[in-house]
Amino acid sequence: MREAVHALLAVLEPAQARELRAGPTRLDAPELREWTYLPGSRPGLPTEGLDARGRAAVDALLATAHSAAGAELARGAIEVERHRRAMAGATGGDRYWVRLLGDPDGEEPWGWRMNGHHLAVHVTVTAAGIRVTPHFIGAEPARIADGPQAGRRLLGPEEDLARELVTDLDVGRRAEAVFAAAPPDDILTRDDPFADPDRLPTGLPYAGMTTGQQKLLERLVRRYLDRAPAAYAQECWSDTVARGLDGLSFAWAGGSALGDRHYYCVCAQDFLIEYDNTQDDGNHAHSVWRHQRHDWGADLLRAHYTEQHG
Repeated sequence: MREAVHALLAVLEPAQARELRAGPTRLDAPELREWTYLPGSRPGLPTEGLDARGRAAVDALLATAHSAAGAELARGAIEVERHRRAMAGATGGDRYWVRLLGDPDGEEPWGWRMNGHHLAVHVTVTAAGIRVTPHFIGAEPARIADGPQAGRRLLGPEEDLARELVTDLDVGRRAEAVFAAAPPDDILTRDDPFADPDRLPTGLPYAGMTTGQQKLLERLVRRYLDRAPAAYAQECWSDTVARGLDGLSFAWAGGSALGDRHYYCVCAQDFLIEYDNTQDDGNHAHSVWRHQRHDWGADLLRAHYTEQHG
């Protein structure tokens, strides 16, 4: 990741490098918890004006925060956004912003972010490890109807695994899992600086599921965690298992047929997952992974500053 930052800096003009470094020097500054997945400008280096070398360097940096599958999803969000803009007749390049926070060669925590419409990746790095949440991927449209990408469903596995789970539930379990006939119009935690799990429905607990349903829920959770680099994804999963899979729960709202407007969430003891496909008649999807302890690298930063100044 450090090498990828240096490679990006090497192809930037001085003014672009200054834009890249927009932001506070301490990563626990409150303003760094402000984020959005809506269209609009952000602080940082805009990718729209980059040449081919700059775009390739940004792509390489983005890949370092993900597994191979996660990087494909992140790039896919950008590709689907290109399709949306083309269908709307919009001109110009990709509108995302990259920020480098802190010094990757120093002793203090550092990080970087890439944000734009339907893509929000937040990375914190200390000597103790990395964090990559909040992590948001969206797709508008959720299913591309025409053009070179016709039939593409960027978040299809995230949707299909959850649908397979809810349709496998018997009447009693479904009554516990499905909390509303009409889904909310967006993820419930929106772009809150701190994701409050109390805002989410409890749903059906893991312990109340059949073995097959539990396996589906595990696969769904791993689908989100495995967006991250393998070592960190495994750390998160191992921690979930150690805390007890009975701490997981699944809730659904809306229809269960393909094309129906719907929403689901997964709650764990220290993280949450949300997905909705409700806007544009169920053809506009959002997905997010939040972590109560890890968001914004809060646990790593707390440990670093406590050790340094304790």
